[in-house]
Amino acid sequence: MNAEFLAVVEFWEREKGISKDVLLAAVQEALVSAAKKAVGPARNLRCAIDPRNGDIKAFAQLMVVDKVSSKHDEISLTEAKAIKPDAQLGEELEKEVTPANFGRIASQYAKQALMQHIRRAEKDLIFAEFKDRTGDIVSGVVRRFERSDVTIDLGRYEALLPNRERVPIEEYQVGERLRCYVKAVENTAHGPEIILSRADPQFVAKLFQLEVSEINDGTIEIKAIAREPGYRTKIAVYSRDEKVDPVGACVGLRGQRVKNIVRELNNEKVDIIKWDPNIRIFIANALNPAQLKSFEIDEVNRRATILVSEDQLSLAIGKRGQNARLTSKLTGWQVDIEVEAVAKIGFAEQVAQAVQSLASIPGITEAQADVLVHAGFVSLEDLLQTEVDDLASIPQIGDQAAAVLEAVRSEAANRKIAIG
Repeated sequence: MNAEFLAVVEFWEREKGISKDVLLAAVQEALVSAAKKAVGPARNLRCAIDPRNGDIKAFAQLMVVDKVSSKHDEISLTEAKAIKPDAQLGEELEKEVTPANFGRIASQYAKQALMQHIRRAEKDLIFAEFKDRTGDIVSGVVRRFERSDVTIDLGRYEALLPNRERVPIEEYQVGERLRCYVKAVENTAHGPEIILSRADPQFVAKLFQLEVSEINDGTIEIKAIAREPGYRTKIAVYSRDEKVDPVGACVGLRGQRVKNIVRELNNEKVDIIKWDPNIRIFIANALNPAQLKSFEIDEVNRRATILVSEDQLSLAIGKRGQNARLTSKLTGWQVDIEVEAVAKIGFAEQVAQAVQSLASIPGITEAQADVLVHAGFVSLEDLLQTEVDDLASIPQIGDQAAAVLEAVRSEAANRKIAIG
């Protein structure tokens, strides 16, 4: 049993890094309780474990007296001299008081105390190691599922990937290796708990830091990041060095850097955006490639109203409003995207506008313009393509055709329109 006990101590020292001396000291404290039950209320009782063979012995501090009145506290001078030849009356002497059956009782106490101390020490080690690792990326193996939470084996410790920190479209298998972001190390009633995440936007930011050396060395700064896990991420970057293109550096040669990140994110779409202190430019960059018509900026309420043409609306808003939503998160501004109002002109108005346009040509009266429009000549360009005979065939124009055509060609020359 003692050899087995020592083997357990050595195993925990090797596996968990808990000192053997610390474990033995903790067990010795527990053994005192066992000894008090087995020996009785002995004076200054202590227990010792031989680190070589695991033997457990109990010792008591007894007072040397001439006549013993309490065997738990005193020892006769004759008996004391058998232990220590120069023993004197009134001296305190340590005597082994190990009972015959003490080994079995002590072993049970020792095991219980050992496991309690190991659990306590293990929790302290977890907290000590991981309290400063919040924000790091770790790699572990999926060990088991508890409802929708996932327990990840990190080697010496286990961590929790809660359901709220999972990517909705990802499915995990027992034995699968995952990279996760250390979101927090919490001291709970059951001890320290390592909380992991794959859904946190900072997981993507950390992947970029690991993949892009310019971010790691501070040349490029991640200014903002917005994410809908599993679907799309927008990340705004800025270069402190004018010679370094922040977007190009993050994309990498032939897109290799961003491809590595997208692969880790299971093909989640990643938009890398150039940050700009001008909010108009920043929003435009974030909504690219949608073409924006105009901006209305409300500085007080941090609200931007953007007008786009009808054919650009779906591109600007994105699928289920995702593009606009992420742009708002990224910039910190409320972004409203609206369709530019286009006035619809009726047929009568179109005719009136065409008449007015031709009548504005010097040499053509409004009556002549009205006749020409109703004859199918609605613009200066139309008239440039005709001949005098064609105009003369119109009853209301007749012999005025040459003068009208001359006026048209003169206007075209002024406007520098080619006559064909």
